Amino acid sequence: MIIKVCGMRYPENIRAVEALGVDLMGFIFWPGSSRYVGVEVPSYLPGSCRRVGVFVDSALPDILSAVKGFGLDIIQLHGHESPEAITELKERLPSVQVLRSLAISGPGDLAQAREYENICDGFLFDTKGKLPGGNGRQFDWNVLRHYNGSLPFLLSGGIGPGDGMRIRSLDLPQCIGVDLNSRFETAPGLKDVEALGTFIETLRS
Repeated sequence: MIIKVCGMRYPENIRAVEALGVDLMGFIFWPGSSRYVGVEVPSYLPGSCRRVGVFVDSALPDILSAVKGFGLDIIQLHGHESPEAITELKERLPSVQVLRSLAISGPGDLAQAREYENICDGFLFDTKGKLPGGNGRQFDWNVLRHYNGSLPFLLSGGIGPGDGMRIRSLDLPQCIGVDLNSRFETAPGLKDVEALGTFIETLRS
């Protein structure tokens, strides 16, 4: 199962989390987030996992600049980006994958996925809340049994240290991984490496 740790900011913490063997590491480029990484490239970026940039209704030049500066492999979109805008983005960045985040509270919210089926590379299903992401709350994961799309997805939204066994027991064939953030932090952007390590060991054992 793919492990994505998002909201990274601090070089030594990045290095320590990378050493846990995570697959994806996320950097948030939305100024409204307390985990906003800014435009200055950290003194250390991971080399053994793929880098994900998280954007919310960002202008295309800003995304292109971040992809180049941070060496991003994946773009994760959390705003109101249209299928047309994503198509243009993929034309400009053919080697970069695009994940579309969709806010979920009930089965009806899964209908949004149809618009992006032939455009994106996958989805991230997050909890619907006041913020575009990072609300730190879970939705009813059983809702995802109603998802019948062809694209894989990452499960996100309030996943915490005690959820490893529950996630292992989920019967969701299209779920290929999890997105971890605020509930594994000691401060915004600073991850509890020990808690992450225990969770990852549980999930992968």
